[in-house]
Amino acid sequence: MNYKGVIIEESLENNDILKSINILSTKVEPVVEKHKTSWLKQWTLHSVEILENQADSIAEEISTALDSEHSWYADFKNETTHFIIFRNRVFKIDRTSKEQYDKAKEYGISLGIPPYQVDFHPEVKEWER
Repeated sequence: MNYKGVIIEESLENNDILKSINILSTKVEPVVEKHKTSWLKQWTLHSVEILENQADSIAEEISTALDSEHSWYADFKNETTHFIIFRNRVFKIDRTSKEQYDKAKEYGISLGIPPYQVDFHPEVKEWER
């Protein structure tokens, strides 16, 4: 089962990874205060589809491509598994495990990412990307 997610182009230090990912659609939105990325004027959000047999390797590639100066994450999921990707750290989460989601959330917060942006668990719907 393939994965779907969103990658913010501005989060990537090296955006070559986008050439090997199926981009379904792209939208650009202006940065607002709640984004906490005042050094940017916009976010370019790519809705992507990742083939199941490429998910692990794509997650690792994204992890090394993410901005090393600022804390970002990317994610993609299917019905059973959710990849949450930070610079040099990948969480491969069983979507039924609140404990695994909590670990990813705690890690994101420890990097300075606003808590509302790391509410990954399906029961939490504070922020839709």
